[in-house]
Amino acid sequence: MELKNIILVGAPMDAGKRRQGCRMGPDAYRVAGLEQALSDLGHTVHDWGDVQAESVDIPQHPHLFALPECVGWTQALSKAAQDAAGQGIPIFMGGDHALSMGTVAGMAAHAARIDRRLFVLWLDAHSDFHTPDSTGSGNLHGTPVAYFTGRPGFEDFPPLPAVIPTDRVGMIGLRSVDPAERAALEQDRAMLADMRSIDENGIKAPLLAFLDRVRAENALLHVSLDVDFLDPAVAPAVGTTVPGGATEREAHLAMELLHESGLVCSLDLVELNPFLDDRGRTAKLMVDLAASLMGRRIFDRPTRSF
Repeated sequence: MELKNIILVGAPMDAGKRRQGCRMGPDAYRVAGLEQALSDLGHTVHDWGDVQAESVDIPQHPHLFALPECVGWTQALSKAAQDAAGQGIPIFMGGDHALSMGTVAGMAAHAARIDRRLFVLWLDAHSDFHTPDSTGSGNLHGTPVAYFTGRPGFEDFPPLPAVIPTDRVGMIGLRSVDPAERAALEQDRAMLADMRSIDENGIKAPLLAFLDRVRAENALLHVSLDVDFLDPAVAPAVGTTVPGGATEREAHLAMELLHESGLVCSLDLVELNPFLDDRGRTAKLMVDLAASLMGRRIFDRPTRSF
């Protein structure tokens, strides 16, 4: 196994939605032993601490929740991603999923700087393809994919250094897509694998097909892993639970395949709300999945008791 320099970046962002608690996520990952799990594999791990949102002069919006704060987080995380990507593999410990507006923008800028393309693998129950104009809830954690793929309506946000076309986005685990998102996605070319297709064909086939495309273009791959990709029976610590998600074994298989591909350049761990957890079981599972992505083998997994 090739040993890596891994950089942990805390993103205690809790501005993407009204239900609070994700700001505790970075410390929960630390308490659950993320740094130790990765260093035990032989990797060099540095914890850069927590990013803070930049202050921006934008008025609050009557419908969009915490718009100035989301813009400030996007600016700060884009810069942090670019700084970390030049030195190793960043793992962004969230925080709600709106943080990916900044992390993906920053990783896209890094890829462009080294003359590579960036693909994004979105492991999530939701497509997060709303724009500020289409979101009914006003919660911006449902908009990051629309932002970094260049959809209109994000004039208040930083201009993208490099747009990620939808044909470079793969979504696996979908099972809750709003009508407006569905209509927009049907016009685009993202790779979509909902849970029915996974039930019928397994998780391996769509993932390997997507990885083949990344490899064929000699591209980099950013992975964004939302807790609600998993079934709430095994990962209860998320405010957007949708029954019927990936099993623990399916999720580990996905991480193992990602590790074997050698393509992953960065990782988001998002939407962990420790306030909703059961004795830390979700945080520990997310740590185990990150360890699988970074090379932990199936027979090296720790025994968990709850």
